[in-house]
Amino acid sequence: MTYLFTYLLTCSLTCLLLYLLAYLLTYLLTYLLAYLLTYLLTYLLAYLLTCLLTYLFTYLLIYLITYLLIDLLIYLLAYLLTCLLTCLLTYLLTYLLACLLACLLTYLFTYLPIYLLIYLLTNLLTYLHTYLLTPWSRVLLEKLTGFQLVKKFPAFYGTRKFIIAFTSARHLSLS
Repeated sequence: MTYLFTYLLTCSLTCLLLYLLAYLLTYLLTYLLAYLLTYLLTYLLAYLLTCLLTYLFTYLLIYLITYLLIDLLIYLLAYLLTCLLTCLLTYLLTYLLACLLACLLTYLFTYLPIYLLIYLLTNLLTYLHTYLLTPWSRVLLEKLTGFQLVKKFPAFYGTRKFIIAFTSARHLSLS
């Protein structure tokens, strides 16, 4: 009888434990895990995404905008201004000064003397031709000084009386 009792007890307990374990595992695996995973995935992911999107990105964007961008802008502006001013002051000014000096010296020592020489020679020749070598100059001298001085032109030419008469005729002053 003990044997039978132990056998029945063992079988019944085994069946009961198997049935309970199977039912519990089935329930746990299907319903509990499904609901738990669904709850965890929905709420936890929603909460994590909300926290990530609101707090993390907000703080990250604020940090990026305030600190990094301002620091970068300050650094870039300072660096750019320093480089630009340095380049402008050193290279551009030296280049401009060298070019200006070269052009100025070239103009002063080549073009200007040639131009002045041509201008003076042209005016001198025009003046000589117009006033001294043409018949009109004889008429002007006769009107200014009288007919007697025209006959004595070589002696009269270059004297102070000639220069005063000539400049007053052209409305110029010597001073």
